[in-house]
Amino acid sequence: MRKSWYIEKVKSSLGRNDYHSQQSLADDTEISLSTVKSFLTGKPVDYLNFVELSKKLGLDWQDIAYKEPQTQPPKPQPTNGEASPFITGAPITQPRYFFGRDKELKRLFNLLKRHPLQNAAIIGKKRSGKTSLLHYLKNITTTPAEQLRPEQKSDWLPHPENYCWIFVDLQDARMQSREGLLKYILESLKMQVPTPCDLDHFMDVVSDNLHFPTVILLDEISVGLERCPELDDGFWECLRSLATNHTGGNLAFVLATPESPMEMARNTEHSSPFFNIFGYTAYLGALTETEARELIASSPIAFTEEDIEWILTQSCCWPLLLQILCRERLFNLEEGENDDNWREEGLRQMKSFTHLLDS
Repeated sequence: MRKSWYIEKVKSSLGRNDYHSQQSLADDTEISLSTVKSFLTGKPVDYLNFVELSKKLGLDWQDIAYKEPQTQPPKPQPTNGEASPFITGAPITQPRYFFGRDKELKRLFNLLKRHPLQNAAIIGKKRSGKTSLLHYLKNITTTPAEQLRPEQKSDWLPHPENYCWIFVDLQDARMQSREGLLKYILESLKMQVPTPCDLDHFMDVVSDNLHFPTVILLDEISVGLERCPELDDGFWECLRSLATNHTGGNLAFVLATPESPMEMARNTEHSSPFFNIFGYTAYLGALTETEARELIASSPIAFTEEDIEWILTQSCCWPLLLQILCRERLFNLEEGENDDNWREEGLRQMKSFTHLLDS
């Protein structure tokens, strides 16, 4: 078993490094004796303490902890021509095509770059870009520079390679059963899936083995509350307990929802305290004009200033509406058409999403 292997390896390194007692290691590192004891027995400790103690004992922390998994394989680059510069029908998963949200990104990464990691909620209307923002959080810090725009910021975290990001789409039927969701989280963490994979065993495995910063991104959580009876208050209470008491500050949740977590819980008759742990809320509105202009300027064929002003006015700088209007203008230019029919078509394509323009 991995835990017994870990304890044997860590304890044997004490004598090899001339530490004749746990207290001597605590004194040398200026880390509390209780934390040293937890480290030596495989219990969760703060990530920075875990790395420091590993270093003092001549151990590679990534060797005795679980390395960051790739929870989803990298998206392959398109092989059937150029990627579309304007994306309207699906979430944006490649960071180079994501624009704006600088204020929200600064706040979110500030919560996640220090210990303990802190929880956050992203609130916005339907099609306001919540899912794309979750994907951006997950991918931006480890995407190679050559796959980003020039000068696109990616150094949000001091050691991004140490983080594990788990994206959970609760519209996915496989995530809507308790066992299916718990197995997915454990497999994403590269941890052993127990039999049976129930809450008690899940808590034991994660509590014993989570020694690296981990962020679980919960998308479409309202679906989980409205349609998934197995994801009941007991389930959410266990996740809250895991994050707050059993993982040494190494676990955080970021969820996306059209309303506040507490309101959403009340509206679906849930009372779990899980929904009051979100101390920061990012409200997604329209982009700033500067951000919107940057998106428009990404067109492979430049637009005239007149067209840019019209797009800004009609979209009110909402990212989806910007994408739609830019797509129509680009298609018009690529086809060599010099009329204004693209404007009429763009407004027609926007009709399904004009709720974004409502105050």
